[in-house]
Amino acid sequence: MPAHRTTLRRGLTALAALPLLALAATACGYGSESDDSSENQKVADGAKKIDGLDSVKIGYFPNLTHGTALVGVEQGFFQKALGGTKASYATFNAGPSEIEALNGKSIDIGWIGPSPAINGYTKSQGKNLRIIGGSASGGVKLVVDPKKIKTLDDLKGKKIATPQLGNTQDVAFLNWIAEKGWKVDAQSGKGDVTVVRSDNKVTPDAFKGGSLDGAWVPEPTASKLVSDGGKVLLDEADLWPDKKFVITNIIVRQGFLKEHPKAVEAVLKAAVDANEWIGKNPDKAKASANKQLEADSGKALPPEVLDPAWQSIQFTNDPLAATLDTEADHAVKAGLLEKPNLKGIYDLSTLNKVLKERGGKPVDDAGLGVR
Repeated sequence: MPAHRTTLRRGLTALAALPLLALAATACGYGSESDDSSENQKVADGAKKIDGLDSVKIGYFPNLTHGTALVGVEQGFFQKALGGTKASYATFNAGPSEIEALNGKSIDIGWIGPSPAINGYTKSQGKNLRIIGGSASGGVKLVVDPKKIKTLDDLKGKKIATPQLGNTQDVAFLNWIAEKGWKVDAQSGKGDVTVVRSDNKVTPDAFKGGSLDGAWVPEPTASKLVSDGGKVLLDEADLWPDKKFVITNIIVRQGFLKEHPKAVEAVLKAAVDANEWIGKNPDKAKASANKQLEADSGKALPPEVLDPAWQSIQFTNDPLAATLDTEADHAVKAGLLEKPNLKGIYDLSTLNKVLKERGGKPVDDAGLGVR
């Protein structure tokens, strides 16, 4: 295994963290309320409330890498698990705004990427959130204009987009560039490769217009670029041991976890149910996720984008903690992050309880769990 992919085990020291990783939120306020008018979202008559709660507020992105949440909402897994407690939803377009909502108690539990989870945990000095489960792996690709770029070496001198300065894909691309021996200033994106920070909603048009030569992006943006004439030059999964790396986790407010453990357990049971259903019913699950995407964003994905995007994502209960640790190390090496103290970012005890009850194997926190 290449040395740069090995898991950090060097006792992370607590330093002032993330002065450069504060990302600009692209969603307004605390997110948009998701439509919950369908039969799957209604509280069953006579059902008992969990922990005496009227509602549990769940946040996620209208994005295929949040497919566990999309399916959980559309199929009613969350509401069923919560019984007489209402499952309410809010959608976000960027991690920082979801972390803000968690801090402000506008949501209790959320689906989110690794970089904003690290950012939120460290900026609060380990006092706000915990990662309590996994959700998705993979679904990130380098897509290029095949007329301009035919090999990986051809990226030198080209303009390649990532979604945001310091986001998960930006860090991964900067790390890959460094491993090639090329130089890029992380803040400006200027160097042997020009890294252009471009919102995923804007990137396809910029790519079609020729102002970008390629992009290192998550699904479904990657498959959209392919449908517009791009070619997949690299799947990030090929850079990781076992082709697995975290792209989406489940987080919770620490106060909510402490005060309402049964509600947290119910949501995790629903997430495990959703992932199991996805595995057994891939075509139905893909359609379900797309239906919820349409409800949340107003637009469903066409088959030529949906099908390859869905196929490239692995849904998992395992948070793949060792890969989050490595991703943090990549951000440090890129100069986007001061070395963080991630001890205690995970609490997988409830998830492992749920998995044990179902005859499953426990998942590991890579030594970064609360003790």
